[in-house]
Amino acid sequence: MTTRLVDATPKDPVDPALRPKNLDEYVGQERIKANLKVYIRAALQRGEALDHVIFAGPPGLGKTSLAYIMGEELGVEVKTASGPTIERGGDLAALLNNLEDRQILFIDEIHRLNRAVEEVLYPAMEDYEIDVLIGSGPGAQSVKLPLKRFTLIGATTRTGLLSSPLRARFGIQCSMDFYTPAELERILVRSAQRLGVEMTGEGARELAGRCRGTPRVANRLLKRVRDFAQVEGKGVIDLPLTQSALERLQVDRFGLDGMDIRILRTIVEKFDGGPVGLTNLAAAIGEEPDTIEEVYEPFLIQHGFLQRTSRGRVVGRLGYEHLGLTFRPIAKEKEQEELF
Repeated sequence: MTTRLVDATPKDPVDPALRPKNLDEYVGQERIKANLKVYIRAALQRGEALDHVIFAGPPGLGKTSLAYIMGEELGVEVKTASGPTIERGGDLAALLNNLEDRQILFIDEIHRLNRAVEEVLYPAMEDYEIDVLIGSGPGAQSVKLPLKRFTLIGATTRTGLLSSPLRARFGIQCSMDFYTPAELERILVRSAQRLGVEMTGEGARELAGRCRGTPRVANRLLKRVRDFAQVEGKGVIDLPLTQSALERLQVDRFGLDGMDIRILRTIVEKFDGGPVGLTNLAAAIGEEPDTIEEVYEPFLIQHGFLQRTSRGRVVGRLGYEHLGLTFRPIAKEKEQEELF
């Protein structure tokens, strides 16, 4: 049975006790934090609603945490919704109409809004009004309903699926990066303190190096290693215990888990190293295509284990080396055609 410790879905919850409360407490994404501090301070000085914000990046990097932090920094409530749950324009209109002045509406997975709902958002974001149809048939009338000046914060793991008109209406666009081991170590130390578990510097460093550059994965692994420390150790997360626990959890020194290895090995053994289409790969490993594309691929591609080409997925040199196999590159004449 394959152990899965990365995010199987962007809806994966975060322990509120581990969520940072303000920008100073938030670790990582330094450029984004510095800019947000300026935007928030300027909006407060003018007494205006903050411009609309979009956070883009793989799951688990802190997009939702930043949305709540911005509400705390602005001193306003954050109303939340998810793109797939807003099925009709009327649902969105009701959400918008209930917002108070300068309040925040946070929409997770905003790329999954249907086009009819997006049409309601356009005038709301630009002119702070929505069109409401009164009556039916030939006598129906469209009436513009004014809204309070609000801030829309959207989060997406698939920027390319955002329509151009919607993306252009976000005045603040933030693309989030994977975290460095040093940043993850700071997050782990703070989380361990909040969980009331003792952790050595060596244990934190070892754990930070295997967290796929993702705070959510770091906190999840910390909780599981804490279990081993409590039951089979002396209650302290040190280097030997961390290494032993992560080995049992099938998380290697690069942070790859059982499903990552299964993806790479399947492409090599069943599809001759690729290229293989996403649908075929998903069927071969028994996983949803969206999960592979949104959850597993970003880390594998960024670190050179996998390549995405116009004809499908190809295992890179580092992927072969990690599996202990001899690298078999794709034909030279295909490289320029396929890679992008």
